[in-house]
Amino acid sequence: MRYVWLVYLGALFYQPVFNPTTDALDWLAVAVLIAVFLPIYAATFRARGDRQILVLIAALGVLALAGSLVNSGAGVFAIYAAAVASRLHPVRRAVQVIAVLVGLLLLIFVISPVPMPWRLAALGPAVFFTPVVGATSIFDAERRRANQRLLRADAEIERLATIAERERIARDLHDLLGHTLSVIVLKSQLAARLVRVDPDRAAVEVEDVEKISREALDEVRAAVAGYWIRGLGAELDGARVALKAAGVEVEVRADHTDLRPEQESALAMALREAVTNVVRHAGAQHAAISITTDGTGVRLEVSDDGRGYAGLPGSGITGMRERIAAVGGIVEVGRPDVDDDRHGTVVQVRVPRAGVPHDGHQAGERGGR
Repeated sequence: MRYVWLVYLGALFYQPVFNPTTDALDWLAVAVLIAVFLPIYAATFRARGDRQILVLIAALGVLALAGSLVNSGAGVFAIYAAAVASRLHPVRRAVQVIAVLVGLLLLIFVISPVPMPWRLAALGPAVFFTPVVGATSIFDAERRRANQRLLRADAEIERLATIAERERIARDLHDLLGHTLSVIVLKSQLAARLVRVDPDRAAVEVEDVEKISREALDEVRAAVAGYWIRGLGAELDGARVALKAAGVEVEVRADHTDLRPEQESALAMALREAVTNVVRHAGAQHAAISITTDGTGVRLEVSDDGRGYAGLPGSGITGMRERIAAVGGIVEVGRPDVDDDRHGTVVQVRVPRAGVPHDGHQAGERGGR
């Protein structure tokens, strides 16, 4: 389109064509004006920054003023200057420059030595089109800036979504594989001890390892695809298997829950992470799992009599808190409150029922393994 707008240069030919007194000097003036204008016009498309743009606008204004002394059509250069002014920022500055250009045209109309008919015929359209082209160009420039901001915002949203998806996959894989691999290691060690004294039971343990491995593979594929959902009932069964393989006696008490699928999945993952911590870190002999419901939500508690919490949250606890917070719940990790001399860890997770207001602050969080 930058070449299409050169059609406005036709205003320079109006006076020489229709003025009967035109001579060779008038045509030479047209050629000189065009020759001077074209490099300035080309430079406007490469200009960066308000300072360079203002310099080029000033050059076009001077060319319009000087050219009008010999050709009233030189006022057309003010139209090009108005189009260039739309690139100034903020918009207020662009409007001020365009107003100055209109004032310049009025000055040219007063001082131009060109006879009145040609002066009015050439400068009249320039006075009209300069603010019109300027306003239109400002609108187009603002629209381009808005589109650029939207593109940058879209790119930022896409970048953040990619990061969030990476974090989700990493968090899910940590929770899924940490639990499953711990069970596989325990069962493999048990099978190795039983292979000489009780080959039949060792074979059963090896079959369990194969079954768990296949289930883990399916879970990993589902987690990467983004639709891994496992109910609390299935996760409780897995917790019993994992704790039994680790030699930990477990007591389970579970009420019926009525949660949305994403809440149940988050609570199941929290249970898995808490049990994984007991199996891998606690060195416990007894553990208790309770899932209770009340009028406001569901409460999960996993406790053990092991060596106690580490005091600082690891990646598993951090991922648990992020996942539970996403469904409106909170996580608390600490020692049992009954006896200060008692070792062990208690993990409490509370998830609100749908439609129940909740406090998004995780007050009372006390670290974790």
